Amino acid sequence: MTEIAPASRPRIAAVDIARGIAIVAMVIYHFSWDLAFLGFVDFDPTQSLPWIVFQKSIVGTFIFLTGVSLVLGHGAGIRWPAFWRRFAIILGAALLVTAGTYTFYAETFVYFGVLHAIALFSLLGLVFLRAPLALVIVPAIAISLLPLFVQDPLFGEKLWSWIGLWDVPPPTEDLVPIFPWFGVALAGIAAARLALASGFATRLAEIQGTTSPARFLARMGRWSLVIYVLHQPIMIGVLMGISSLTGVSEANRANNFLASCEATCGQSAPDQSYCTAYCACTLDRIEGDSLWAMLEAPERTPDQDATLQTLANQCATQVLDERLLAP
Repeated sequence: MTEIAPASRPRIAAVDIARGIAIVAMVIYHFSWDLAFLGFVDFDPTQSLPWIVFQKSIVGTFIFLTGVSLVLGHGAGIRWPAFWRRFAIILGAALLVTAGTYTFYAETFVYFGVLHAIALFSLLGLVFLRAPLALVIVPAIAISLLPLFVQDPLFGEKLWSWIGLWDVPPPTEDLVPIFPWFGVALAGIAAARLALASGFATRLAEIQGTTSPARFLARMGRWSLVIYVLHQPIMIGVLMGISSLTGVSEANRANNFLASCEATCGQSAPDQSYCTAYCACTLDRIEGDSLWAMLEAPERTPDQDATLQTLANQCATQVLDERLLAP
């Protein structure tokens, strides 16, 4: 059995600063997502390659630092009480995220996001703290690259999607599966072990981060879990309040729908006046019957598709009838 270390290593300010940068970046990304989701801006960060890369780099930083922190905290001997306490806190926060997102948007709720992954990877990573370094580096590379070569529709089902290896990802707002992300955690373990063995960690610990920005980022890094759990409810709550008071998001959503509808309609119906009337009718029906949630759902049932198709057919018939009856 692994001996319990008498004490943890002192905190390395550079690690806290790196985690602080990641949490600030995540707040920025989530704020942009909130603006798009609530219709304040005509922009979707989940469909923009630079923003996708930005988001993946944030997740990668958190997962990599999970491996680094595991070595710094338990590499000299696993401190079981501290480990289980931290594990329980992270798992509890992950379950709060799941409950909150399910309440807010059940169809794409977060069931295995960043915090779920950090909890699992911290547990799995214990096996690699004392393993030969080659048995850390080789699995890190293999796990990171395997999704490029192995894909199966089975892993696109929610029940198995936490493993990864899907051909098409399931609908969820955040998913951080074992493949490839546990490979990133192992990379963090390997990097920290190499840094300790080479003396680089000692030199890194000499960086105190005494400037105001460094102290701010280090403080954010130390409170990153609290910030992660609380920032989204606060931001989206404030923005929903602004939206309700101003009606900005509803107006933008309607304008975006009309622009998209008329562009699509114009591809098959060259008469612009017909498309304008048809799309206005469709928008009135959607708002009148409160169908926005159905329309914007990432996946719809056959009955929901049939409902929307019936609505579209009725508007097409109505517009044609009005044109025939017009003097």
